[in-house]
Amino acid sequence: MVLDISVAITWILFLALFPIAFFWLRRAWRIMAKRDFSEVALKRGMPPANPAKFAPFTATINLVCGVIVVFTIFGVLTGKLDYETWSSTAGITIWSKFLLDFVLSRHAHPVAWGRKKKTADESAVSAGK
Repeated sequence: MVLDISVAITWILFLALFPIAFFWLRRAWRIMAKRDFSEVALKRGMPPANPAKFAPFTATINLVCGVIVVFTIFGVLTGKLDYETWSSTAGITIWSKFLLDFVLSRHAHPVAWGRKKKTADESAVSAGK
């Protein structure tokens, strides 16, 4: 085996699977067992108005993707998966997790369309003019 750029990138991808699986499974554990919703559907670092509503979806995404990555690691270490299979599984899982988290965070933080509604204080100020 000659050490070139493709071998280095392959090793980086494989070694990155370990912390990825750890963080995703830890996040699922925090949401499901500890009921910590501080990392649920964040958008620019801010949680949604009702994070408990979106917690099961975030926990499911993290758990499923974490388990897939653990099985991918196990398959590589036991020699059951060839390079094309495990690298494509890892890549699809990582990208799916990022995209699903993005979609969920945008769904949890809806954009207000139309004119801004006046509050009671703003209505009183405009009526007094």
